[in-house]
Order: sequence, then C-alpha cells, then structure tokens
Amino acid sequence: MTAKEILAELKPLGRESYKRLLSNNHGIKEPCFGVPVSELKKFQQRIKKNYQLALDLYDSGNYDAMYLAGLIADDARMTRKDLQRWAEKAYVRALAGSTVSWVAAGSPHGKEMALKWIDSPKPLVAVAGWGTLSSLVSIKDDAELEVPELKGLVQRVRQTIHSAPDAVRRPMNAFVIAVGSYVQPLTEFALQAAEKIGPVTADLGNNDCQIPFAPEYIRKVQKRGAIGKKRKTAKC
Repeated sequence: MTAKEILAELKPLGRESYKRLLSNNHGIKEPCFGVPVSELKKFQQRIKKNYQLALDLYDSGNYDAMYLAGLIADDARMTRKDLQRWAEKAYVRALAGSTVSWVAAGSPHGKEMALKWIDSPKPLVAVAGWGTLSSLVSIKDDAELEVPELKGLVQRVRQTIHSAPDAVRRPMNAFVIAVGSYVQPLTEFALQAAEKIGPVTADLGNNDCQIPFAPEYIRKVQKRGAIGKKRKTAKC
C-alpha cells in the first residue's frame, strides 16, 4: 500500500464542517480533507506499523495524512534525521505537540531530541521538545528516568514559562503536570513549582483551548489515586 493509495482512501472521508473547524480554530492549512481522528484510527488498526509508509504520508504535507503517519509510525525505527525533519515540518501545535512528540518519545532518541528541541528558537520545535518530555515521563518507569535532570527541567519551566512564546507556554505547563502526575518521587516538588508558577496565560488562537492550572490538575490526579500510573503508549 502506498501513500498515494491511502490519500485516495482518505479524501472521501473528509468532512467539510470538521475541515472548517481545523482551519478556523486550529490553524490547519491546505491540503487537508478534514478526516475525523476516529476514522484515522481505523487505518491505524488496519495498517498497524509501517515505517516507510509513515514517512511518505508525513512528507505528503496533507494534514490528515501527517496525523495518520504518527499513528502508524514504527517509532523504534525512526532516526534522528527522521525526527528532526518531522519537527521542522510540523506547522501547527497539533502536529508538533502530539504527532511528533508521541513518535519521538517511542523512539530510541526521544530524550536526546527533546533536550535539543526545547532550546530551539522556533516555537513549534520547542513545543515538540516539551511534548516529548511529557510523553517520556508518562510511559517510562521511574527507574528509567533521571530524577535530578527532571527537577532541573521543572525548575527551568518555573523560571522561564511566563517569558516564553505563547505557543510554548502550554506544553511547558503540561510538562510540570506530567512530572507531578507520573513521576511519584517528584510529585511534591512539581506541586511546589506549580504553585510558584501560578496561573499561565497565552494567546492560543481562535479556539476554546485553555491552559490548566497545574496545582489543581495534579491534586485531582492525587485524589483519584492515580499518581505514578504509567501509560502503555504516548499515542492517543
């Protein structure tokens, strides 16, 4: 199965109303068919993993195909070059903060690329970096994580989030939430940092997206007794 064949299957599944929503509220550009994620997941169930097909779909520039590429990517085979190209081509938060970060976290190069990306002057590349770090702490056992390094990154967020570009503030805040929720030894540290950070605001465009108040979010996870419960995969 080729990318061209998949695109031909995707096209009739597009919904004009959903396409308008993606365009008007989330900055999605043409080409885009407006295929609901629920339909893309059916392709994921059918294809499973396909390294080359994922690369070809992402390179098509079609938003639906790029999102699908992340779902079917064989993360373990992704090279540093592949991941860098994906990060550079991610032109909206939905791709940078979800598709790219999920695949990077599942690759052997996730932390290396994330630490590189968060220093990028390009906001969406930085978004991919913080998103990857959040995904990593959500799927890796605490024993595999470097606690002092994570503490330093939380401290970095505390010191710089309010001066960061609008697009980057949300994933930085999400990283503090992820550390507090998924890394049990750092829950109290993340909570204290989140309290010092306080409410985070940013212009996220013409949509209803909001930045959660991190301390409140982490405490809700505590009340559910879900602190430290890892996910099987970053993809959803």
